[in-house]
Amino acid sequence: MGSGKVLASVLAGAAAGAVLGILFAPDKGTETRRRIAEKGSDLADSVKDRYSEYSDVISEKYDAAKQKLSGLVSEGKDMGNDLINQAKDKANAMKADVRNSGDVRNSMNS
Repeated sequence: MGSGKVLASVLAGAAAGAVLGILFAPDKGTETRRRIAEKGSDLADSVKDRYSEYSDVISEKYDAAKQKLSGLVSEGKDMGNDLINQAKDKANAMKADVRNSGDVRNSMNS
């Protein structure tokens, strides 16, 4: 189960427990309603705080992953360019070898 689902379950359980505890307490109706509203407000504040914390953590992790990916892409481009340059150098060397072997044959035939 994901940590988000666990957190939501815990908060829902805490809210239900608080509401049931208040409802079964021997207080006047107005006092009970006030306490329910107060607990609801406290719970809403708690959820907002947790959401803000998780949002900040997720944002930081996203930025770090984005930065790492950017570095990897740049590194991959550099490696690709190096491989292309190596292939060009080898192709040019092979061309030179072919030209030189043709020159040697032509001088032998003359």
